[in-house]
Amino acid sequence: MNKYKILKTNTFQNGNYTLVPIRFEDRLDIMKWRNDQIYHLRQAKPLTESDQDNYFKNVVSKIFDATAPNQLLFSFLKNETCIGYGGLVHINWVDKNAELSFIMDTDLEKDNFEEIWNNYLPLIEAVAFEELKFHKVYTYAFDLRPHLYPMLEKNGFILEAKLKDHCLFNGEYKDVIIHSKIR
Repeated sequence: MNKYKILKTNTFQNGNYTLVPIRFEDRLDIMKWRNDQIYHLRQAKPLTESDQDNYFKNVVSKIFDATAPNQLLFSFLKNETCIGYGGLVHINWVDKNAELSFIMDTDLEKDNFEEIWNNYLPLIEAVAFEELKFHKVYTYAFDLRPHLYPMLEKNGFILEAKLKDHCLFNGEYKDVIIHSKIR
């Protein structure tokens, strides 16, 4: 298993759920989920296997040994099976904050969305707040997923901003919703 040099702890667990540094073996599942859910991601086009392999080879492989990486990505497991991935992205080491990123297995979204997010958030917050001593984490979401916001608020995130007509999506401008949590 790869380890992040910057972290003392690389495995975070809560019951059947575990967060581990992103695994190469999960890359094709992640690619599929990203392509399935491109509508809410900042991704311009569907990924190919070649795109994904290049990303893991040229970007992901370099963040494990970095002393101040711009992102820390994790595979999210339930009973040793990868059911999602995410992490801390757009890391600001000076101000000690980062954007939270997370995407789950598309097949699990309908019936398990809140349960999975409720188990992911405490683990990624342990990375951000306990391990890295960050001051703040935040989400940046196109206003396309109304079921996301109440779940974030139930987990202690506050609505920090609504950026009107901020992103062009399918020929229409969409708002961006930002929620945050401070340590």
